[in-house]
Amino acid sequence: MARFRSWVSIALAGVVGLTLAGCSSTGGKRAEDARKAATAQGKAAVDTPRWTVAMVTHSGDGDTFWDIVQSGAEQAARKDNINFLYSHSDEAQQQAQLVDAAVDKKVDGIIVTLAKPDAMKAAVARAEKAGIPVVTVNSGSAESKKFGALTHIGQDETVAGQAVGEELNKRGRKKALCVLHEQGNVGHEQRCAGAKSTFKGQMQNLYVEGTNMPDVQSSIEAKLQADKSIDSVVTLGAPFAATAAKAKQDAGSKAEIDTFDLNEKVAQGLEDGTLGFAVDQQPYLQGYEAVDLLWLYRYNADVLGGGKPVLTGPQIVTKDQAAKLAEYTKRGTR
Repeated sequence: MARFRSWVSIALAGVVGLTLAGCSSTGGKRAEDARKAATAQGKAAVDTPRWTVAMVTHSGDGDTFWDIVQSGAEQAARKDNINFLYSHSDEAQQQAQLVDAAVDKKVDGIIVTLAKPDAMKAAVARAEKAGIPVVTVNSGSAESKKFGALTHIGQDETVAGQAVGEELNKRGRKKALCVLHEQGNVGHEQRCAGAKSTFKGQMQNLYVEGTNMPDVQSSIEAKLQADKSIDSVVTLGAPFAATAAKAKQDAGSKAEIDTFDLNEKVAQGLEDGTLGFAVDQQPYLQGYEAVDLLWLYRYNADVLGGGKPVLTGPQIVTKDQAAKLAEYTKRGTR
């Protein structure tokens, strides 16, 4: 589907270029060269109206995962001549208010996460009532269609969790700790529940305050010191993997540290053996596809997914793939 979408976008851009170069002696080739040059310079590859798209996520301050999502969205926005607005709050009520503010601005499309769907339902409904198309990303795949969104882009969190449980089985693990860093986040609960459903050993949840890294480290360390039989710690976000590794070292534990999500530090940890494996949901792709899908919808009434989520993961990444992905993580696109 991604290849097809990309082909459509390029084809449409080519048609626009041909129109602009109608009197040119070299016609399409000159227009295509101009289009490529514009894209390389970060300029729009199309001449559609300058629509405005707002993205509102549940990200807290300093979460590098969302930097990658935002980067993908901004790249697509440049290509699609989109005025892109980004805002975030890890407080559900504030996130809903940010969506309301986007509706008041009469934007042309809204991208939103549904980590805490009950708090977001009314805000999404208000956007729908105003005739603003909505795409959900990352979290809330189960609620997206019910809320009236065009589609959801991300990974199925239960399926991703199940993949973790199966990977732990392959590695011969017997007792695992699933670290949840944001209470009330339905996606996090689904990840741990999914892992527990396929894991043949014992798995218990540990709730920590994700905005307080010293607290995260001390909580994991205390758990590992109290129970030496824990042989695997699964964190639900890339920034927490390194903290878990420090907790393991201070606790004198031999547990393997595994994580959801990928960034440069996680790739390094996989390569040097500090981490066992990571679950990549391709956040750059989530942001990019969300903006591109809204452009396609506004331009051509196209919708991807056929009523089901457009999956960007999960992909299990180990030491074998870490070196290959390093150049992408360094530039902030994986």
